[in-house]
Amino acid sequence: MIIRQVIPADLEVAYKIEAANFSPEEAATYEVVKARIAKIPDTFLVAEIDGQVAGYIEGPVIQARHLTDDLFQTVTENPATGGYIAVTSLSVAADFKGQAVGTRLIAAMKDLARAQNRQGITLTCHDYLIPYYEKNGFENDGQSQSAHGGAIWYDLVWENLL
Repeated sequence: MIIRQVIPADLEVAYKIEAANFSPEEAATYEVVKARIAKIPDTFLVAEIDGQVAGYIEGPVIQARHLTDDLFQTVTENPATGGYIAVTSLSVAADFKGQAVGTRLIAAMKDLARAQNRQGITLTCHDYLIPYYEKNGFENDGQSQSAHGGAIWYDLVWENLL
């Protein structure tokens, strides 16, 4: 497995993976995925297996400990250092599930957070995913104020011990 920075040619497959893994209310639109690739490629990582995109993790850098719903629609460029990487999507293609792709992407994002001197990584998830993120070193901060897609979310944070 190779983990690399996103490139524009990844757009079509990244969008297909996004649409397959999230409800229509939760999934990023094609335009948003395209904007993320263009504006935040420094925090958009792709896992590749045998030349195929197996999954990705991405998100903008924010100053707050928890992300806000506007981040799912609005994309702005990242500051060079500081802040939290706010994961707005971690998604694995169906053919590659069960192969530790997500875990490897999280580990790579942690390495990136360290290299970029970020405070940590923040994300929201559904309740059934809390144990997965806790296993990957995230702390559960409780129910989120997010109402993205009309769902109930939980705030999870990994602190970079600079």
